[in-house]
Order: sequence, then structure tokens, then C-alpha cells
Amino acid sequence: MKHARQSILLAALLIFFYSCGDSIKKEGEEMEPIKIMTLDPGHFHAALVQKSMYDGVSPEVHVFAPEGEDVSSYLERIKGFNQREENPTTWNVNVFTGDDFFEQMIIKKPGNVVVLSGNNGKKSEYILKSVEAGINVLADKPMVITPDKFPLLEQAFTTAEKNGVLLYDIMTERHEITTMLQKALSHTPTVFGDLQKGSADKPAVTKESVHHFFKYVSGSPLKRPAWFFDTDQQGEGIVDVTTHLVDLIQWECYPEVILQKSDIEMVSARRWPTIMNAKEFEKVTGFQEFPGYLQKNIVDNNLNVYSNGEMIYKIKDVFAKVVVEWRYQAPEGTGDTHYSIMRGTLSDLIISQGSEEGFKPTLYIKQHNNDDSFSDELTATLSGLPWEGITAEMIDPGYWKVTIPDRYKIGHEAHFGQVTEKYIQYLKSGKLPVWEVPNMIVKYYTTIEGLKLAGE
Repeated sequence: MKHARQSILLAALLIFFYSCGDSIKKEGEEMEPIKIMTLDPGHFHAALVQKSMYDGVSPEVHVFAPEGEDVSSYLERIKGFNQREENPTTWNVNVFTGDDFFEQMIIKKPGNVVVLSGNNGKKSEYILKSVEAGINVLADKPMVITPDKFPLLEQAFTTAEKNGVLLYDIMTERHEITTMLQKALSHTPTVFGDLQKGSADKPAVTKESVHHFFKYVSGSPLKRPAWFFDTDQQGEGIVDVTTHLVDLIQWECYPEVILQKSDIEMVSARRWPTIMNAKEFEKVTGFQEFPGYLQKNIVDNNLNVYSNGEMIYKIKDVFAKVVVEWRYQAPEGTGDTHYSIMRGTLSDLIISQGSEEGFKPTLYIKQHNNDDSFSDELTATLSGLPWEGITAEMIDPGYWKVTIPDRYKIGHEAHFGQVTEKYIQYLKSGKLPVWEVPNMIVKYYTTIEGLKLAGE
């Protein structure tokens, strides 16, 4: 009882702390126009934030970056968005390049929001110094990639609250329709029942994703910077893509619940490399030789990239598993894939994206009993959801396939606009939901603890 009272008191204090701080918009004042700064856009996600225009956001964007292909590629993508025939954007990009690009951004501060999507090795410092300067931050994942930098991230959230600015990461997968449906159905007792507790051998929740180094983005081959393959700069897979998977587990299993680091117990973790030869490296980067900073990972003339990871952990009393794997290139007609299962007492909710699904995310429901009323309950539940036209068909006894209208399948790139729209709403209101900050801290605590265990 004493422990329970302490937990309740701590939760109440967290709610008070995260809801009562200064906001970027003072009461009675109008929100100043949102002006974007983009810092060292080494990842193509930085450009995807600007694939659309937004109400209340100035078309003037200030870019601070070192000279090189990273910023050139970013500018080419923005130019493509501005010149496309359908719904062209109207961004006016002002560029500062120089060795002191970050210092100049802090000094000049021509905007009030900085977008960070690039080299992750410096991201934690960039985040902290930006919020110290009173700048709002919209950061691509991951915010932190090594245990020694995790305290900086925690400090950044505290400083952001103190300075009345919003620090937020780009969690695109919350806007994918099969995931949204999986979440909604997992909280429907008549269809899903209760979430099982699971075990280390059979977790209650599993999320796996497969990605590819060579791919096409906006119809063009993606050219990755060479540093992307240096885990000291990009981060290992277990702290990179797994950020999305850990976020979804928290978001689906415990929606709007304030989590604590003590809710996480790491059970097991492992890591392994993707092996790439020199020709493959040249195809995806344009570099004919491996740069010097990659020599530490060269084995038998091949590059070993520790981009793969798996961890099993308990979140509160539920066993969860996340797996990320990077391959070089997807077979023709395929792409990145995602698999997810949530095990309930009445049914399992399964997202699959394999060859049977045409490599498109598809939601299935596996019924545990032979109760004839399940069909009526499922039909009634689907008809009551906020997405019209969603139906389910039994394709095998007790096994249902959910059919989703195409209008809800907008694609991964469009999700960046949805996240940005949500962030703009938060900026205009002057605050994040009370659970977002503590849960971001828990999310990165989970990935860092997984990395630590995998490296033992």
C-alpha cells in the first residue's frame, strides 16, 4: 500500500510539473508566426517535414549547415517540392554554411523552431543547447544514441520546461492506419478482451521491422551519407529504428498513461551486423572507398554495420519484444516491412506486411474461441470507429482480415506532415499532452538500456 501511495503521489507531481510550466504562448497573447530553422539536414527526413505547407508557418526557412552533399541533397528535395506540378510548396530557403553553423544559428536565431534530422552523434548536445537558447525543437529520432548522452537529454527536457519551449520527436508510425486500428481494437473488451501479460518466450506484444539501405524516396534512388553507416554517428539499430517500436508499445498499451523509468525491466538484448561490400557501399553513398572513420568496422574487406538489434523487456507487468533488421536492398516490388502482434484474452491483433499482403501493411484478427457472437461484436465495433468504411472478412475459421479504404493509406512520407501538423497545434496551445515528456524519457531509457545489455 505504501508503494502504491508513493506511485500515485509521483504521478500527480509529474502531471503538475508537465502541465503548469511556462508555455511558449502566454495567456492573452497571440502566438507569433512559426519560423523554421533546419540544422545540418543530413537525413532526408528533414526535407520531408517541408513536403507540405502549414497554416501559421512562415515560408521563410533558415538552414544552418556545413558545406557538402548533405545540405545540397536537402536543398534539391526542397526545390523539387517547390517545382512539382501538384500542390507545389513555396518555401524560400536562406542558407548559412560554415564551420560555426550551429553557433551562428544560436547567435542569429532567425526562427523559433529548429528541425533536427541528421548526424545523431551530436544531436543530444544540439537539443540541449537549442532549448537553453529558448528555441523549440522538433527532432527526428533518435534523440540520443549512447548511454553517456542520456543525462543530457533528461536535462534538455527539464530546461525546455523551464524556458517555455517544446521539445518533441517525430513519431510517424502513430499515424499509420493499421497501427491506429490495432490500438483502437486493443482497447475494445468485447473484441480483444484484456492484454495478456505474456512471457519472455512468448511476449504479449511483439513489433518487428525490416529496412533497407538502398531504396527509392519520392521516386528517386536514395543516396545516403557515408556517416550513416558509422554507428558512432548514426547509432546502432537497437537505439535507432527501435525508437518507433518502443514508442508504439507505450502508445498502444498504455495510452495517455504517465510512465516512469522504473516501469521498465530489460530481460535480454542482442545485436548483430549487416555486412556490406565496397561495391554496395559505393552504390548507396557514391564513395569508391570506405572513409577512415569506418575502418574500425572493416572485416575481411567488408563493412560490418551493427544496424540490427533485438530486445525483450517488461513494461509494467507486460512482456514486450522489439526487433529491427537492416538489409542492403529489398527485392523488386517490395520495400520496408513491419510485423506486429498484440495478444489479448479474446483475440490477437496482427499486422503483417509480407508477400501475401503485397508488402502492404494488413491487419488481421485471430479469434480465440468459437463464440458466434464475436462476428456481431466485431462488426459493431468497426462501424463505431472514426474511420468509415472499414470492414472485416473471415478468411479462415476464427481468422479475420480487416479491409481498409485506400483513402486512409497515405504512405510513410505523408506521415511527416501529420506529425508536423500535430506539433504546430501543440506550439499554438503552448504545451504538450502531460504524458508526452515523461514517456519520451522512458522510451529513450528503454532503448539505451537495451544497447547497454546487448553490448555486455
